[in-house]
Amino acid sequence: MTTADRLAPPPFGRALCAMVTPFTEAGALDLDGAQRLADRLVARGCDGLVLSGTTGESPTTTDAEKAALITAVREAVGDRAALVAGVGTADTRHTVELARAAEKAGADGLLVVAPYYSRPPQDALEEHFREVADACGLPLVLYDIPGRTGTRIEPDTLVRLAGHPRIVAVKDCSYDLLGTQSVLSRTDLAYYAGCDEQVLALYAVGARGYVSTVANVVPELFRAVLDAFDAGDTGRAALLQRRAIPLVEAVMAGGLPGTVTAKALLGALGLPAGPVRAPLRPADRPTADRLLAAYEQLVARTGQLQV
Repeated sequence: MTTADRLAPPPFGRALCAMVTPFTEAGALDLDGAQRLADRLVARGCDGLVLSGTTGESPTTTDAEKAALITAVREAVGDRAALVAGVGTADTRHTVELARAAEKAGADGLLVVAPYYSRPPQDALEEHFREVADACGLPLVLYDIPGRTGTRIEPDTLVRLAGHPRIVAVKDCSYDLLGTQSVLSRTDLAYYAGCDEQVLALYAVGARGYVSTVANVVPELFRAVLDAFDAGDTGRAALLQRRAIPLVEAVMAGGLPGTVTAKALLGALGLPAGPVRAPLRPADRPTADRLLAAYEQLVARTGQLQV
């Protein structure tokens, strides 16, 4: 990637949060809480929000709730941040319906995960993405997370799909650094690190930004990593990335889904989140205490670095 490539604006910003979907204690969609959380995230450094993704519990929200969430968050943040709507399902027809609804509700882009459970072969997967891209006018972020879907979007498939004018980006949770660099070297697709522990590593080889779960709680942290790297202070960027790892481990590698742990920590901090929907279950008190301790340790350590 050239300096000019890095200076060109990424399609949805570079500091994106995979926002939780706040619910009331009764389990209803909490649009007021979503607006307050979104405003906080943008005010503290996020220039993009991903709604109804994995962290947003998309399998448990209705089509109407997904559209209402986009509308409410758009009202809260205006044009201060790009909104990327998760519309991926295991059904091409349903994905197309969600894509059109998201466009109507005010989204700027679409996050489209590989269809899960059915495990389509690569030619069928490619046709799925093309059909969604052809169905509306919004740009697509392809979401490669084979650990959850059971299906990898292979590098050669991504290279072919890069020729579609509305397929512009990839959220990368493949854990395949060689494959990622292969696609980066052969296309103009904008890569976003989808795993918090890989933010700096992928940015260093040409990714344009990240989509972070931990950013729900500390939205400014990974933005500071990118800012330091762009300023040429790679040592500080690496130090900030290392400082983040205990909290990343607590949120993402503690044996519970990141949605559960992110909501537990947000709740402990008095921020909008609410419960998770079944079949997920809330974190217990010892887990919440460990999360809060990891957060407080991070704040204490990064405070010395003026993050």
